[in-house]
Order: sequence, then C-alpha cells, then structure tokens
Amino acid sequence: MARSLLKAVVWAGLLTVGMASAAGAGGFSRGTAPTDLLYEDGNFNMRFDARAVIPHQTFKTSANPALVGTSFYDEYLIPSVGIKFNISDNFRCVGTYTQNTGSDVTYDAPKIPSGKLDESFATDEFGVTCAVRLDVGPGVLSVLGGGFVEELNYERLTDLSVPVNLQAGATVLPPGSNGTLELSGQEYGWRAGLAYEIPEIRLRAELLYRSGTEYGADGALSVPADFAALNGLPTTLLPATGTGNLPQSVELNLRSGIAEGWLAFASVRWMDWSVLQTLTVTTALGPVVDEYQWRDGWTVTGGIVHSFSEAFAAQASLTWDSAVSTGWDLRGETWTLALGGRVRAPVGGEFRFGTGFSYLAPEETTQYDPGFNESTDEGYAITLNVGYVIQW
Repeated sequence: MARSLLKAVVWAGLLTVGMASAAGAGGFSRGTAPTDLLYEDGNFNMRFDARAVIPHQTFKTSANPALVGTSFYDEYLIPSVGIKFNISDNFRCVGTYTQNTGSDVTYDAPKIPSGKLDESFATDEFGVTCAVRLDVGPGVLSVLGGGFVEELNYERLTDLSVPVNLQAGATVLPPGSNGTLELSGQEYGWRAGLAYEIPEIRLRAELLYRSGTEYGADGALSVPADFAALNGLPTTLLPATGTGNLPQSVELNLRSGIAEGWLAFASVRWMDWSVLQTLTVTTALGPVVDEYQWRDGWTVTGGIVHSFSEAFAAQASLTWDSAVSTGWDLRGETWTLALGGRVRAPVGGEFRFGTGFSYLAPEETTQYDPGFNESTDEGYAITLNVGYVIQW
C-alpha cells in the first residue's frame, strides 16, 4: 500500500501544477518538465501527458467598442513527455519535453491603438535532468542538475491601418491592411536542486531552481503593398528582430503521509516575471514596444491524495496564482480547483486523468493615455488532463 500511495502522490504533484496553468496563470506559464519521474520506482519509466485548456474572459471596457463583451483567449493544448533511466543504483536521468510558456489571443476587432488582431507565442523546452542519490540518516538525499534548450516561436497579425490612421488623423489606409510578423529563437538554460526523502513515512521535500532565458529572436514582417508604398519601402517583406526576457524560478515541493491511505502535498513557486518589462520588435520601420512591466509572480498549491485500492487513487487540490499586472496588462489573479485520479492497467502501466476549473479575476490597465485603457470581466477556464505511464 505504501508503494501505491507513493506513486499516487508523485503523480498528483504533476497534475495540480498542470491544472494551475490554465489561461496563462503565472504570467505566461504553461507546462512544467516532469522531472519528478526521477523519484519513481523502476529502472525505466515513460510518462505521456496532455492538457487541453479552454479559457473564457471578456472585455468589460475597450478603446474599440466592438471588443466589449467579446472573449479573447484561445484554447490550447500542453504536451508533456518524460523518459527516465536508472544508470546505476545511485545515479539516474530523465529526458523531458513540455511547452513551458505560451499565450494565444484572438480579437474580434482590432485593438486600439496597436491594431492587433491575433497574437501567439510558445516556448518548447527539451531537457535532461539527472540525480545523484545518497543515503543520509533515515532517508535519501538527491542532488539534481541538468540543462535544457528552449525554442521560441512568435506570431502576430496586425491591422496596420489602425495605428497609421490614428497617427495621420485621417483615413490613409483601408481597414484590413494586415501585416504578419513571425519570429523564432533558441536559448539554453539549466536547473539544479536538492531533495530529501524518507520512504517509510512517504515524506519528500524538494527545492528546484530553473534559470531564465534572454531572447534575441529573428524573423520577418510581411506588409501589404499599399502600406509599403505609403512608407517608401522597396519590399513588402521586412527583416525583423525581437528582444525580451523569460523568468527564472524557484519551487519548493513538499509531501508527506498523514494517515493510512492518505497523503498531503503542497508547493510554492516564485518566478521573477519582473524581467519581462517589454517586448521590442525592430524592423525597417523602427522599434515597436509592447509594454508589460510585470511584477514577480507566486503560485501556491495545496492538496490531498487518497488511495482507495492498489488499482485506484484520487486527488484534489486548490491553487492560487498571484497577479503579475501593474496596470500595463490584463494578467490577473487566478484560483484553480483540480480533481484527478489514476487507474492501474493490468499490464505495465497507469492511466491518469483529471479536470480543473479556474476562476480568472477581473483586471484593468491604468497606465495608458485617456481613452486607451481597458478592463475585463470575471472569467473562467476549464482544463482536461489525460496521461499514461509505463514502468519497468
């Protein structure tokens, strides 16, 4: 029974983190690399996981009246894969993949004054993390370390007539003169940590650090011919570069058995989203700056797992994520209730499933010129999670 409970709570920590990522909670946070596979029994483990997120939040006020009452978040899918090998009794490694950050928004009408119609970005993280395990006192001390490569893809669709016409004070471009920006980049980082386990009481404490990344992404801005002619451009395809920062993080994960068949778990994560002050895109037209000016974010999760039998366990958790907005953006506070379970397959695996409901607090911008600030109503997000684990 203890072994069954141990496996259940390891998975529960992964599931609740996934549910907390609904609709951009924690800035642009999405998936978390499944490095907790390092603690699971077995010489070889594989985990496949996918989360579908369905958010809904509408504009309460906007500089463009056509946006009021419309929802702007798009649905998205977060994949996650982990493969662990025990190289020796005291040394093991896990290869991981997940989409760790991202954002997808579509506007029913152009935003004013930027003219944005659609904006999306995602970073895919491919990593390797290893653990050296040492017997210390009544338990096992694990020293963790590894690296990752992060690949960024960014796209933006803009109705260029909106900012041009506002600047000129008269209609000089017809609506629908759309420009498409595409950028991509690659950066590297590392993670390190310590963990201590006492298997007899199903206790684990883990402190894990992940470095941030600093981007110089390259790509192109495609503009319509009338816009190119208006600005004296010899081509409709302009080289573009984008610069910005994504945060480092520190996460403390705790869990312990509290009664026969029951475990409690908790986690606290800090991310220095304050490094994301602006996203600056530079082309032949000059720089265009998206203002974020975020503050650091905190994510706090608490939950419980109950093993009903060797074949079935269930968990419930509650997550709070602090707002990162400082009046320049609409990323507000969220609360997430998550429920999930696992069913052990007859041969060699476990099926895992869950759902989450997130409350998205209303938010408003206050730092723009009069008439250009906006606000949102209360919103929600529904998350569906499925996964499968193989162990030998």
